[in-house]
This record gives sequence, C-alpha cells and structure tokens, in this order.
Amino acid sequence: MSNFSKLEYCQYLLSSPVNYTITNLSEHLEGVSHDRVNRYLKAEKLTPRLLWQEVEDDVVPSHLGYIIFDDSVLDKRFSRAIECSQVQYSGNEHGLVRGIGLVSCIYVNPEWGQYWLIDYRIYDKASDGYSKLDHVRAMLAGTVHFKRLPFRTVLMDSWYASQKLMALIEELGKIYYCPLKRNRLVDDSTGVSPYRQIQSLDWNESELETGKLIKIRNFPADKKVKLFRVTVSSHRTDFVVTNDMTQDSTQATRQKCGVRWKIEVVHRELKQLTGIESCQCRKGRIQRNPIHCALLVWDFLRRQAREQSTSLYRVAYQPLSDFLRQQLVNPSLAFSLA
Repeated sequence: MSNFSKLEYCQYLLSSPVNYTITNLSEHLEGVSHDRVNRYLKAEKLTPRLLWQEVEDDVVPSHLGYIIFDDSVLDKRFSRAIECSQVQYSGNEHGLVRGIGLVSCIYVNPEWGQYWLIDYRIYDKASDGYSKLDHVRAMLAGTVHFKRLPFRTVLMDSWYASQKLMALIEELGKIYYCPLKRNRLVDDSTGVSPYRQIQSLDWNESELETGKLIKIRNFPADKKVKLFRVTVSSHRTDFVVTNDMTQDSTQATRQKCGVRWKIEVVHRELKQLTGIESCQCRKGRIQRNPIHCALLVWDFLRRQAREQSTSLYRVAYQPLSDFLRQQLVNPSLAFSLA
C-alpha cells in the first residue's frame, strides 16, 4: 500500500474488536508499517472544522433545536508521558483521574428525534491557554455565526453555569437550562434576607410545581432567573435554572433537562465502540488525530444505525456476530479433549 490515509485508520477503528494500537494495525494491514502509520498521525492535522464538513449535509435543522455541551475524560491513568493528558475530575469515576479532556457539542432535532455530534475541543490549557468555558463559548459562537444552525435551547452541566456564558446565551436570544451546584449562593427573598446555599432554600407546594424567581450571587442586580427543584431519582435532586420566564412547570423542566442525557449516551458509545481512549502514543498531535477519527467512526455508526432502525451496538458488533457463527460451523481452531 503506497499511501496511508484517514480512511484506512477509521476502517481500522471500526473493524478492530479490542486492540486499537498502531502496532496491531501494522501487523494486520499488509504493506503498512508501524512507522508509516506513526508518521501519518504525526503529520496530519485533523481539526473540528473537518468534522463539521463531514456531518454538515446530514444535519436536519430545526428552529426548536437544542445545543448540548458537556465534557468527558478519556482515561490515560497509566501514562504520565502523554502530552495533552492531565489530572482532572471525572464524573464517571467520581474523582480525579489522569486523562484527556474532550469537550463536545451535539445538535438535537426534537421533531425528528435525531442528534449529531457537530463540534468538539481538546482541553489542554497548558498548551493553548483555553479553559473548558472558553471552548464552550467558541463552539456556541461557531454554531451561530459559522454553522448558522437554528436552535432555541442550550443545555449544559453545572460546570458551565457561569455568569458570562449564561449572559452570552441570552445575548444570542437563546434559552438555557442548567443545573446549579448545591452550594451555589442564591437569594429568593428579593434582597430581604442574605444569600443562602441553594440546597437550604424553603419550598412551598406551589413553588415545587411551578418554580420560583431567584437572584444568583455575582449576577447583575436586576437579573433574575427561574429556579426549579427537579427530582431526578429517589437519590438525586437537581436545582435547575432557566432564563425562560414563561416556564411554569417543574415537569416540563424535567423533560427539557432529560434531553441532555443524549450527550452522555454519545460519550459512552464513543468509549465502548470506537477505541477513542486506546491510543498509547505520547505526542499530543498523535493523540488528537485518533480522537478525531473515533468521532468520525461514531458518526458512521450513527448513520448506519438510523438506516437500519437499530442500535449503534448492534451495528458495531454485527461483523463479530457473523464471525462467531462462521467459527461455530467451521472453526479455524477446533477444540478437542486431551
């Protein structure tokens, strides 16, 4: 094989059931050495804009659309030498873990029930100086001004509930729904009482059903938001704020926030089906390019699953299922008793 390209690497991520290393690829692709793959991944520069070029024609816009932001840590706990990895909090681990921070943006069309991964950033503040909030602001601006996608609502985690980001969303004429951390200081007394932690607020029956107006500490004096106490499960209660002053239903707020779960599904599928965490190379660029290819593989699986009306897991595991059937009938390694 004279050339090695993104297409071959994505095919490898799609086809390999367990091992996603460059060494394994060179052992199974005739004419391609480890060094050739390494040189390709080191020289290529796959960027978020290229991801958008791949998915743009497939996106079905909706003026009722959602934009969802969240981050996930790609586990690199066994390597301290990978350039863009760092110790950071992982919600999946409920603690600190060494890894690469992936900040993702998905677009949801609620009328079609479809969603697309349209943008991403690698969190590496040591090299580029950008925080996760900076990345989200850039992706939000890019969605409005570059991609020109229509949407109505922004959903995000409590990590992104900053005054500047929430103000930017309002300036763009959009609505946000965002949980706040339980120790966030707020005032529901219109200035009569001191700020209190949100978890210590009192709620009457009417407020539990329709929400209440509050002011968040360090927000402009005249800026009020609507707060809802949303019971997620018997072990979890979220305190969700929105700038939609017409919202008067805790149940409707719960349904809105439920849409945010889609990005959690995307991150889980990425980790389980694409080998996105498996690159062992030390150089930052060689880490970034496989991450980009893994996102492309996820999008391919998503399109196939939609066309076949099935799950991404069934699409990804079908070749392995076919192989197992063949091996059970005509095994290449036949078992025998001693």
